[in-house]
Amino acid sequence: METVIAVFALLFLLFIGLGAYATVKAVGAAKRGVDRTIEQARRTVEDHTLRARSFAQVGPAAEIAQLRLALRTSMRATQDALRAGAAEDESLKESLGLFERLSAHGYELDADLRRLEREPDRAELGARLPELRSRTERVTKSADSLRWAVRDRARRFVDDDLGALSDQIDIEADALRHWTPAGPAPAQGQQQPREAITPPSPRPTYPWQKKPRPESTT
Repeated sequence: METVIAVFALLFLLFIGLGAYATVKAVGAAKRGVDRTIEQARRTVEDHTLRARSFAQVGPAAEIAQLRLALRTSMRATQDALRAGAAEDESLKESLGLFERLSAHGYELDADLRRLEREPDRAELGARLPELRSRTERVTKSADSLRWAVRDRARRFVDDDLGALSDQIDIEADALRHWTPAGPAPAQGQQQPREAITPPSPRPTYPWQKKPRPESTT
């Protein structure tokens, strides 16, 4: 009896542990989903704010907003292209590693531009802006080059596959157009052999038909 109770207690504790583990995993997944949604919403709001500043403001402040917007747009587009391509092409893992190194420079550059937005000294702002402009161009140029290379690679694979498929379809179409008769045609004037005469099969009878009367012998 004590063994049975111990087994039931062990099963009860096991079920509780599994339930707690599943609950923690579900809460963690939900939290990560909420965090991603909040992060995406924050990025969208910040992008719209930078776009509005680039149009509403003039001078160095407008240029800083334009540089940040160009940097963020280029880096995000390259990241999406690499992640989408790496899911189907294993050789892009090295490219992802290079992009992570480039992202570190991009984050640092974006932080410098953000700090420069709050710089009250116009002289300091004008002195540092050319260097930040040059860094932004270098980072975005590298990101754009990587993104275009990934897209060209994917397009080349699609073109190669389409070309091979077209060649196979052409071969199959040519094979379908060339057919031969099933057997030799009979010579002119030669008659086809007649089939042997077979006795007619008995006619089926149905329940509603009357039985034939026997012939009278008288």
